[in-house]
Amino acid sequence: MIQDRIRYEVLVQDALRNVIRKMLADVVKTGLPGEHHFLITFLTNAAGVEISSRLKERYPEQMTIVLQHQFWDLQVKDDYFQVKLSFNNIPEKLIIPFSAMLIFYDPTVAFEAVFDILESAEHIGQFNETVTIDGSEPQSIRASNENRQHINNIERIVDLNKPLANIVSLDAFRKNK
Repeated sequence: MIQDRIRYEVLVQDALRNVIRKMLADVVKTGLPGEHHFLITFLTNAAGVEISSRLKERYPEQMTIVLQHQFWDLQVKDDYFQVKLSFNNIPEKLIIPFSAMLIFYDPTVAFEAVFDILESAEHIGQFNETVTIDGSEPQSIRASNENRQHINNIERIVDLNKPLANIVSLDAFRKNK
């Protein structure tokens, strides 16, 4: 078997992190465009992550934040971003290294980037998420590979419901001999 010495997977994931970094930097300058909003799942115990002990206790492994209507002081640096969000009406500052991100999702355009940073493959697809929208009460959600596949299937069905282009055979334009 040929060994990948270039490590394309690592290069692609770094490129995706750079896309997210640039997009978040644009949001700092101009705000969220249109209806775009972001769900960002990250490891709460990764190196460089800074969250309150209250959040760390409630979500010791992973959580998802939503950047939509109510977030403040978004700052983007080379290796991390920081943002202030409200959890149960308590403002919290979060510092999240890009290397700690598991999933970045923009449901407006169904853009999803999934990062391979978990050391144990048995944990992939099973995590506790915290979703906070508009300052409401965070909710715990148990996700699984089955749920992820179900979401992907729904998105495929939605895409299939879009009007299809008319397909015209080139034979209709050829001269019959």
